[in-house]
Amino acid sequence: TSTDLTLNTLRKSKKMSEYGNKVISELGNFEYRVFFTDKEGNLISPLHDIPLWADKAKGVARMVVEIPKGTHPKLEMAVAEPLNPIKQDVKKGVLRKIHDAYPFNYGAFPQTFEAPDFLDARTGATGDHDPIDVCEISEKAFSTGDVIQVKILGIWAMIDEGETDWKVLAIDINNPDAEKYNDFSDVPKEIVEKVFTFLRDYKIPAGSGPNQFAFNSELKNKAFALEIVEETYDQWKAIISGSKPNKSDKFEMATSAVVAQEAATRISKDEANAFFAKQQEFKHTA
Repeated sequence: TSTDLTLNTLRKSKKMSEYGNKVISELGNFEYRVFFTDKEGNLISPLHDIPLWADKAKGVARMVVEIPKGTHPKLEMAVAEPLNPIKQDVKKGVLRKIHDAYPFNYGAFPQTFEAPDFLDARTGATGDHDPIDVCEISEKAFSTGDVIQVKILGIWAMIDEGETDWKVLAIDINNPDAEKYNDFSDVPKEIVEKVFTFLRDYKIPAGSGPNQFAFNSELKNKAFALEIVEETYDQWKAIISGSKPNKSDKFEMATSAVVAQEAATRISKDEANAFFAKQQEFKHTA
């Protein structure tokens, strides 16, 4: 079918345009950072410089893997730090770990943002000031800092501390099941249930109640998910282009990009590489 041919074409092109990483310190340290590079080894921002869509018409987007399947540390792109590396989340002065291992690969879509000044009429809540989250359901565990292409299948609307925190259900295009999964209804119910149960309950061991969801916890379909992802791209673009402020009392976004065409503030490859070198020197001696 044309979809199968498209996936095969994307698989081949992906091998020719991979991203890389440069790591400072080690996981479990406050200084730990995973920076991103282009295929020539130049530093880039994963939030701003990696294009969201691999094939928009087919609903295939690029995903930045933050938390590998089967692991506990809570890792995320540092929205407020220059070049937006991945770091471990800190809560009350402690590096954050989740009690139960993630049963899926977790990450975010680049070039997206859930803006805190956007009140979503569908959920009745504003955005959680982060890129949109993605749950990738392959058996394979990816690595922190991997950039993979995934097929979007559906979306949940988690309400986290009164904010809209969308969770996209997706599958790696290299997974053999990607060809037969075209919407969440094609995914075995036990897989969907496993993802939802984790998202609902992962804070319970730390003393919080189960997470709440809009739409009576309903998983919305692919068409709805694509619409939401596109909205979060528009919200990111409004900030990166300078048409909306990049900080408020709720968030701050480091907006310097290396190659993103949408960005009002660009830094050169030399400047990005020099920034990393400075960070490396500082963190190693910290």
